[in-house]
Amino acid sequence: MSVRKLKPVTPAQRFRVVNGFDLITTDRPQKSLLSSKNRTGGRNNSGKMTVRHRGGGHKKRYRIIDFKRNKFDVVAEVKTIEYDPNRSAFIALIEYLDGEKRYIVAQSGIKLGQKISSGDNASPEVGNALPLSKIPLGTVISCIELNPGAGANIARSAGAFAQLMARDGNIATVKLPSGETRTVATKCMACIGAVSNSDHQLLVSGKAGRSRWLGRRPRTRPVAMNPVDHPMGGGEGRASGGHPRSKNGIPAKGFRTRSKTKSSNKFIIERRNK
Repeated sequence: MSVRKLKPVTPAQRFRVVNGFDLITTDRPQKSLLSSKNRTGGRNNSGKMTVRHRGGGHKKRYRIIDFKRNKFDVVAEVKTIEYDPNRSAFIALIEYLDGEKRYIVAQSGIKLGQKISSGDNASPEVGNALPLSKIPLGTVISCIELNPGAGANIARSAGAFAQLMARDGNIATVKLPSGETRTVATKCMACIGAVSNSDHQLLVSGKAGRSRWLGRRPRTRPVAMNPVDHPMGGGEGRASGGHPRSKNGIPAKGFRTRSKTKSSNKFIIERRNK
């Protein structure tokens, strides 16, 4: 993985930092694993805007990703490593011995032609998916399930990884990318290795138009608004706006919004870093 800094031939390219895409092997996705993706523009089913700052953007097609890795004890070969417009990580097209093809989130270090598998009998090597009960302690993992068989929903973005810290009976202790330490059932699946495209955090868009291509509309600073529009609006001159808060009046920057009675609180051993 690498990044490239462009020559400043235009004002937008003066600060632009792009991905080198040296891991990408093809720009043509597998047609059988594509589906349409509708945009809402932040509107609900009655046309009312419920989320601000969304709209426009380049048309995308969704890549159907196998987050469950539930084809056990069947060896698959990595055919391509591709860009996915719907996520920050790269994806890999794998083909099983019986001819079935699936997309998976590519782990860092995965290579073309590599053989990967999932299940209890898989070896703890990069790209393989195993239950937490079969993964050695201290291993770097990603794409972790929270509920057995539900599919991965933790540590899926570019460069993300967690660490398996301990095991006690049917419970495993995992340190998450946020710094939070929580318990997960040992029946849950996880992939070995960190997620690919760790250089994603180094990219610089260079211009406002690139955010529009991603479907993000401009955001007005609350302190520039009038009191009728936002709790932080109004004041004489360049007023700071008082205590930072949302448009609905919920405080920000330190105010905790997690419910004290949330059912999953009992699984959290240590909260994420402040």
